Amino acid sequence: MITSAERAKPATKTRSKSGANATYSAKDITVLEGLEPVRQRPGMYIGSTGSRGLHHLVYEVVDNAVDEAMAGYCDKIVVELLADGGVRVADNGRGIPVDKMTSGPRKGKPAAEVVLTTLHAGGKFDEGKGYQVSGGLHGVGVSVVNALSERLELEIYRDGKAWTQTYERGKPKTKLTPGRPIKKTGTTIAFWPDHEVFTEEREYKFDTLAQRLREMAFLNKALEIRLIDQRVEPVQEELFKYNGGIVDFVKHLNASREAVHKKIVYFEAKGEEHELEISMQWTNAFTESVFTFANNINTHEGGMHEEGFRRALTRVITKYARDKGIMKDKDNEALIGDDCREGLTAIVSVKVRNPQFEGQTKTKLGNTEIRSFVETSMNQKFAEFMEENPSDARAVCNKAASAMRARLEARKARDLVRRKSLLESSTLPGKLADCQTREPAEAELYIVEGDSAGGTAKTGRAREFQAILPLRGKILNVERARLAKILENKEIQAIITAVGTGIGEEFDVTKARYHKIISMADADVDGSHIKTLLLTFFFRYMPELIEQGYVYVAQPPLYRLTYKGKVHYFRNDAELDAYKAENNGARIEPQRFKGLGEMNANELWDTTLDPANRTLLKVTMEDAALAEEIFSTLMGDDVESRKQFIQRNAKDVRFLDI
Repeated sequence: MITSAERAKPATKTRSKSGANATYSAKDITVLEGLEPVRQRPGMYIGSTGSRGLHHLVYEVVDNAVDEAMAGYCDKIVVELLADGGVRVADNGRGIPVDKMTSGPRKGKPAAEVVLTTLHAGGKFDEGKGYQVSGGLHGVGVSVVNALSERLELEIYRDGKAWTQTYERGKPKTKLTPGRPIKKTGTTIAFWPDHEVFTEEREYKFDTLAQRLREMAFLNKALEIRLIDQRVEPVQEELFKYNGGIVDFVKHLNASREAVHKKIVYFEAKGEEHELEISMQWTNAFTESVFTFANNINTHEGGMHEEGFRRALTRVITKYARDKGIMKDKDNEALIGDDCREGLTAIVSVKVRNPQFEGQTKTKLGNTEIRSFVETSMNQKFAEFMEENPSDARAVCNKAASAMRARLEARKARDLVRRKSLLESSTLPGKLADCQTREPAEAELYIVEGDSAGGTAKTGRAREFQAILPLRGKILNVERARLAKILENKEIQAIITAVGTGIGEEFDVTKARYHKIISMADADVDGSHIKTLLLTFFFRYMPELIEQGYVYVAQPPLYRLTYKGKVHYFRNDAELDAYKAENNGARIEPQRFKGLGEMNANELWDTTLDPANRTLLKVTMEDAALAEEIFSTLMGDDVESRKQFIQRNAKDVRFLDI
């Protein structure tokens, strides 16, 4: 899970031009040539021009190197963060072809130059020739990086020579030239992002890149990926190489949990067009953690491979439990998929020769044939594991049976709560100050800690579209509780009712009453804890809200400063220190807010509620596996893992109010 800044401004309406003098003809049509479409609309190709897009440039180049690894030609990748803000990615693959094109509109151009300057050019379209399996399906990766870089330096080791070429903003500045003799093969690309494009964020984050590269190493057994940061002294370096592949991935994700069986399930299967790897282990957690990948792409929306996995998992566990007498035929209730997946950590990784991803974002696999392939493989291989490991199999079945009993208890609790009208969407919580609009796309819900802050927010809000729900104290840590206990918590009941989607089996994202659900807490350590508890609840029990982009975090100020007759607000120490530096280190004594309740209504509106001035952090699910690891570590029962996480990341904390 990551958050991205959004300057939320009110929508503006423009009046269309009309009348006799308005013309629209051929001269109004513009054709963008080469890489100009990328520079005109970079967000279409890399998601954004903020931090996410900046890091995406690295991923595009790395993905090409990983494709070489999947093809069996590369086993080492080095990513270097250069001191001057550039990035260098080197691999020991075959090297981009350097011979000249023999046909087509770019006949006579070196193949490498065509790849660097043309959208949808690469070795991944002619089935079975350049690459059997590839993640970079659309062939826009390295050309997009070239287009959005001030400078790009290409070095190819191939045909016994080192070939070099330089580009500026996507255009060749030198010819592809052979140089010194060399025996090795591979490609090295160094690029410097264009600061005319990336105006918001210009600095790469070591940990962000490390998480992505670690995941790629897990998914590609024995591939060595090295990350080097030359911007710091001494140079920071991390090596990712996992001979156990996705088995090591499961171990990593379960490091802070207690496993209910020792042996990790692992099997693989191969077909003419598909390959499959699955690794899984059950823990004492109350939620599932299933992550699916297709050709190394994180398919966090699932798809056909996940459907096949889920069907077979439930069938195998149910059959084994019945056959071995763990579940009796006379039992009134049967196991369902949710029961079988409670506490499950699983990695499902498929390689598909011709993947059909739904949408440009490539987050859902649509190949229908992969469903039966995964299901058939699971039915056979997982059943074999259960028969060959009876103690582990019994532990898995007992965990599922326990989850079934808890589900039935939760149903009773939900029915009881419903009879009290606390979960019915028609009966809103008494402390909710609702907004006037009934259009969810226009409505905002601020979840605020404390009656004092809630009272200020109710006075300062724009009641036309802003609703306020004050909570009394911190909500329950849902990481350590089953649904039945969670539904007993009055503050969580209020959130569920206000949001309107229901929960669990009844959840329906289309019934969300607000399309902006904003956590607003004090800008201190306690406030950060409250925000984390809320995000844990949404991540575990309403993840669709996050996937739809409905969940946000407000950024109230920590300091107020009156200086030279003007009032300034600062969200943290870093902003305050930067302001002091800009004013020649002036002796400035700001007021530090102890909480939102200290602000008057006008201040809260000006700094945190006003869409024209506020900054919201949008919560996204870009890397669910990373979010899973962080939430289970910070909110779980393993104190030692939490302590190690804090110690490991303390050096990167500049202030504690984020």
